[in-house]
Amino acid sequence: MTTAVKDARRLYEFPKPDASGVCLTAQAWARVEPPATRAERTSAKQRIRELLRERNAVLVAHYYVDGDIQDLAEETGGCVADSLEMARFGRAHRASTLVVAGVRFMGETAKILNPEKTVLMPDLDATCSLDLGCPVDEFTTFCDANPDRTVVVYANTSASVKARADWMVTSSIALPIVEHLKARGEKILWAPDRHLGRYIQEETGADMLLWDGACIVHDEFRAAELGLLKAQHPGAKVLVHPESPRAVVVQADVVGSTSGLIQAVLDNPGGTFIVATDGGILHHMRKLAAPGTTLIEAPTAGSGATCKSCAHCPWMAMNSLRGVARVLEEGNNEIRVDDDIAARARISIERMLEFAAAHRIGGRPKAGGLSANPEAHGGLGPA
Repeated sequence: MTTAVKDARRLYEFPKPDASGVCLTAQAWARVEPPATRAERTSAKQRIRELLRERNAVLVAHYYVDGDIQDLAEETGGCVADSLEMARFGRAHRASTLVVAGVRFMGETAKILNPEKTVLMPDLDATCSLDLGCPVDEFTTFCDANPDRTVVVYANTSASVKARADWMVTSSIALPIVEHLKARGEKILWAPDRHLGRYIQEETGADMLLWDGACIVHDEFRAAELGLLKAQHPGAKVLVHPESPRAVVVQADVVGSTSGLIQAVLDNPGGTFIVATDGGILHHMRKLAAPGTTLIEAPTAGSGATCKSCAHCPWMAMNSLRGVARVLEEGNNEIRVDDDIAARARISIERMLEFAAAHRIGGRPKAGGLSANPEAHGGLGPA
């Protein structure tokens, strides 16, 4: 059974102006800093290296942020990963300060798991359409109307929504957790991404009630154009993130999380791939891919169609080297989460981490398969 909150999408059409005439995605793009020169990038990287040492800090970056930030995170002993691995790494690392390059829910998750640490972000206004489209008051009403269901929320939600949930999941672990809950006879209330929820429901056969949210990037991938691109590259494998529409997902050779899609490239050296997820992932794919590998961006509605159709998240793009340097120098943009909300949200997050540790799920991509380092499966201690 699939049901949706009827007015959720009507209320949150991000490319359209709101009552005040503001378009949220256009507003975000306006905050993106202009490209830095090579000299400016070199100078900023050196300054950040110094500040990370001085502040006992570590840089944790998502695959979708600027390539320079990803490179710097790895060069300085930090982490470039998906949401699940970012959460694990931040908790395991000895640094007293975490600089999270991503979007706000990632910083909140880091703070919830590390209340004793300082968590900074380059821009606190870097948010997520899925988070914005699932306000806690409306979500709570939805949950209260369905008390017989286990509440499972995607990582792309606020701390307050996680506090209302029984489980938090990421795209890399959602399927096995829902299969586990189904086996226990539980009915599920899922939020916020309807495409990911529908994919999980079809794969597991679970009884799921779906919130009607969508990622503004993945929602723009177009099945007809993808079919035409496949015809031009008949040997290409299609890699799709499950936040994409069903008509796109059914054309995929591999459906998976960001780490899963990168691993697919590593498992097929020298291949040709059409990639349907945020274009920021291509930087890490190219770094790890074997010589001769070809990566092609999947088609969207087109860069001029709306202020969102470019296969890149505007809020991820708000992260910059200048921003990283600035927060380390000034110590501002600190993530704070109410203690009561954090305590309740931590339960849903820890359940996921316990499950991942028990079933040895996750790891960062590498040749030969996802890394199985001890830190990836350390349960509730240093993980």
